[in-house]
Amino acid sequence: MEHKYDFLVIGSGIAGMSFALKVAHAGKVAILCKSELDEANTALAQGGISSVTNTVVDNYEKHIQDTLIAGDGICDIKAVEKVVKHAPEQIEQLLKWGVDFDKAPDGSFDLHKEGGHSEFRILHHKDSTGAEIQQSLIKCIKKHPNIDVYEHCFAIDIITQHHLGQVVTRHTPNITCYGAYAMNPETKTVDTFLGKVTMLATGGIGNVYTTTTNPLVATGDGIAMVHRARGVIRDMEFVQFHPTAFYHPGLHPSFLITEAMRGYGAVLRTLNGEEFMHKYDERGSLAPRDIVARAIDSEMKLSGTDHVYLDVTHKPAEQTKEHFPMIYEKCLSYGTDITKDYIPVAPAAHYLCGGIVVNDNAQTSINRLYAAGECSCTGLHGANRLASNSLIEAIVYADAASKHALARIHDLDYQQDVPQWDDEGTSLPEEMVLITQSLKEVQQIMSSYVGIVRSNLRLNRAMSRLAILYKETEDLFDRSVVSREICELRNCISVAYLIIKHAIARKESRGLHYTIDYPNKLPNNN
Repeated sequence: MEHKYDFLVIGSGIAGMSFALKVAHAGKVAILCKSELDEANTALAQGGISSVTNTVVDNYEKHIQDTLIAGDGICDIKAVEKVVKHAPEQIEQLLKWGVDFDKAPDGSFDLHKEGGHSEFRILHHKDSTGAEIQQSLIKCIKKHPNIDVYEHCFAIDIITQHHLGQVVTRHTPNITCYGAYAMNPETKTVDTFLGKVTMLATGGIGNVYTTTTNPLVATGDGIAMVHRARGVIRDMEFVQFHPTAFYHPGLHPSFLITEAMRGYGAVLRTLNGEEFMHKYDERGSLAPRDIVARAIDSEMKLSGTDHVYLDVTHKPAEQTKEHFPMIYEKCLSYGTDITKDYIPVAPAAHYLCGGIVVNDNAQTSINRLYAAGECSCTGLHGANRLASNSLIEAIVYADAASKHALARIHDLDYQQDVPQWDDEGTSLPEEMVLITQSLKEVQQIMSSYVGIVRSNLRLNRAMSRLAILYKETEDLFDRSVVSREICELRNCISVAYLIIKHAIARKESRGLHYTIDYPNKLPNNN
């Protein structure tokens, strides 16, 4: 079946939905959701969204400098200035869409402070900011007559000249996106979605690793699709491991303990109860995430343990429950009362700073294709993301994309000769265990060899192991009826390959990429 839309959006987080809402007045919009509309990394974001709002003590320059310091010297200054200076107007837009940020008794925003920030500038809704934003946008999406939502609709590939029979390489000029092939959950067939423009907002890559805070849908699909389409990908070596995920064996995804809790006063301790962050950074538990994650990793290796503790027991119990109601209830359900007990925590794969390269208008290297949110690489984060900069980046670049797309949409038309998906000669996989086991192998390879601390030996071993899985999976894909499971495996392998390739190419330790073979550059020391 063929569908035609002016705007095709793949992904349902803050980037995809805000873009859809901003362009829907000018044409028909389709949002393709891999799962359901509310399952996205956005919905799991606890801490909040950063913006300069209290101008009495804060200003753009402070936010810019905090971002540059966290990014360890390779942020794109134009991207940083763009996000920081456009943040307040996008906060206003979120308020208009019904997002309820917590307020102080005087009516001002109740701002949090998180690691790497010099001021209190994190807007939040208790400890479930992402869920509040997600639900508010969903309500607006469902009310809009020009937006169609396709749930459980898995995008397999973006459509380019390659699908028209042309040979496409990285040197092919004017590669153009005409839409996407996506699995229809009702007919179990692959539909063709044609779009005058396409927005990729497919989120992160956390499930390339064994332990992650990301939802199960985060398998790097958009990045893998662009890689196959010969688009430009950058900075994949910079994978952020959140320092404090709730440690409970078998819990997947890992439950995030927001950085705002450390901003609130929580202290990291060893299993013996000793505070240890002062040994690694003068900012203690409020150092940037890459430093804190490596410090925890070091303490775990020194002691031979699989977690450390986060201590918030010294804070008033009722105040803690008021500030962090979701965390309190979640931890309590696993037998930990955070007002009385230390919280067991360990790092988990959390956020990718690299991805699909985009310009100021969120345009990718492929014509008529935009990308925003975690799947994109704007240059804002550099080598390490500053806490709570992700949601604001997503909506700022979605806004830029919407303006650029609206200015050109009436000059574009659909590609007329796009063929239907060809699955002739394929059959159902004989053994699903081949797919599930291969995915576990990818995750184990990445967690063991391409984690918080790396080495040339580990990276090369990871690449050789992955090469075998790649060949096996491509052979299986070519002869199998397409399924979400095999597509996710294929995408995870592509993303893992890019992370390893870029990590091998970076001959230094910088930000989130730390290797024992090049320890000459201390993290965050410009």
